[in-house]
Amino acid sequence: MFTGGKYDEKEIERFSVDDGSHFSITGEILPSLGATRSFHRNSVGRFVISPFDPHYRTWEAFLVLLVYYTAWVSPFEFGFLVRPSGLLTITDNIVNAIFFVDIVLTFFVAYLDKTSYLIIDSKKEIATRYVTTWFLLDLISTIPSEFVRVILPNNLQSYGYVSMLRLWRLRRVSRFFARLEKDKNYSYFWTRCAKLVSVTLFVIHMAACIFYRLAAHYFNPTETWIGSVWEDFKTESLYSQYIKSLYWSITTMATVGYGDLHAVNPNEMTFDVMYMLFNLALTSYIIGNMTNLVVHAATRTRQFRDTIHAASSFAQRNRLPVRLQDQMIAHLTLKYRTDSEGLHQQEAIDSLPKAIRSSIANYLFYSLVDRVYLFRGVSNDLLFQLVSEMKAEYFPPKEDVILQNEAPTDMYFLVSGVVEHIVHKNAIEHVVGEARTGDVVGEIGVLCYRPQLFTVRTKRLSQLLRLNRTAFLNLIQANVGDGTIIMNNVLQHLKENNDPIMQEILLETEHMLAQGRMDLPLTLCFAATRGDDLLLHHILKRGSDPNEADNGARTAMHIAASSGNDHCVALLLEYGGDPNKKGMCSC
Repeated sequence: MFTGGKYDEKEIERFSVDDGSHFSITGEILPSLGATRSFHRNSVGRFVISPFDPHYRTWEAFLVLLVYYTAWVSPFEFGFLVRPSGLLTITDNIVNAIFFVDIVLTFFVAYLDKTSYLIIDSKKEIATRYVTTWFLLDLISTIPSEFVRVILPNNLQSYGYVSMLRLWRLRRVSRFFARLEKDKNYSYFWTRCAKLVSVTLFVIHMAACIFYRLAAHYFNPTETWIGSVWEDFKTESLYSQYIKSLYWSITTMATVGYGDLHAVNPNEMTFDVMYMLFNLALTSYIIGNMTNLVVHAATRTRQFRDTIHAASSFAQRNRLPVRLQDQMIAHLTLKYRTDSEGLHQQEAIDSLPKAIRSSIANYLFYSLVDRVYLFRGVSNDLLFQLVSEMKAEYFPPKEDVILQNEAPTDMYFLVSGVVEHIVHKNAIEHVVGEARTGDVVGEIGVLCYRPQLFTVRTKRLSQLLRLNRTAFLNLIQANVGDGTIIMNNVLQHLKENNDPIMQEILLETEHMLAQGRMDLPLTLCFAATRGDDLLLHHILKRGSDPNEADNGARTAMHIAASSGNDHCVALLLEYGGDPNKKGMCSC
């Protein structure tokens, strides 16, 4: 497959970008860092099976079920049977035959090279790897008991020892559970519990079978753990023998002490010592795993209670008003609710690449933001960029979102819920308005460069999109035409509002625009539309092109001339405006 560390031409032609047919982010393959292309094959050679093929994975799952059968039968035959007979013999041979088929199949299964992370599908390399690793143990574990009795001397024809070799297959179960734990389609908690239960039951069963064998083959049956209580134990049924052995094994593992069943001879005592030492490690492993699983579920609740206690102590120690204390507790409770219900929204979104975050935000909120008066007429490109910068937040009832007179750092768009506009006069609160789904709050402060006019407080559970002022202005700087449209929308909104405060803000804003005291990037067309020769002069002095056109291909000259604004026309001519430039004049 490789020659001198380089790829053959035919080999390179078969390498292609992963299409997900055999490889996935939950599998074993990940591309190397800095790789300009993926050298993982989508297909393998003829008559070769991919280890990630769904049909082969189903076959492996079927073999795991047979391993469970082997895990119970092999120790049982070792401890309680002299030789197989009847249905048990037939079933064993069928299972052995299936595993023999798997041995043959393994010679045609490609494998993942752990060094190069390439799928190796060369039959020669597959066979060499298998023969030099697990082939011999796999083959021995499938030898029928009848064949063993033919090839071995009489004193070595113990059926139990041969059957115990089949426990080599248990490695498949470990790999199977390791894969399930990473599979999002299965609950990690229940997968882990199933693994712990499987290990525990197997150990109990295994110890019971071995301990009975020690008694059954001891030279003096009355000096054994079971013979000292039931002298004729060998004449009892297999069921009775197995239940008594299982009873001893469970009481030993559970460390509840020994009653009527206990070790009698040195061989049994030696095994007891080893079994109980092993149980120390197994019990610690089980308790540790179960503790982690259970505590993990309760960790968030404990952290929530600690946070609430800390917030309450802080509020009481600093004698905060009751209303402010309630807001703190309500906010922390809401955050816990969203997390405990599995939302983890911000954490999940922040961990994703920017392109995915933008796609999610636009899928969820684009249609809502598109209807906001502020963005009426702006380009889809700007709207897409703005939505990508917005952060979704929940607010409980009666929580202050914006405070009156605070610095205008953010504006908010209501996705759901209702908020009130509150004005504080003489230490008394006055509700002067409401905002509902699709409305924007805080935009006047952000765009008109003044402290926030109102305290904005939620009336009920509300979801808002927060847009940072700095991020907003950065996007506007790169989209001057859209910035002009937004500013026009704000001024028109103020003009249509009969509130004296809004009219005052309109006049102040227009004065600031005329004096060039606003950092918003505005166009000549915007100034010409408003007939504001002072603003037009300020923009021209900054070096703007006097012949720039708007989206309708109209220049500022066309707009000023169509509205009969001689002062603006004169200014544009003075700075080099072309009166003969063609455009769509609306005059």
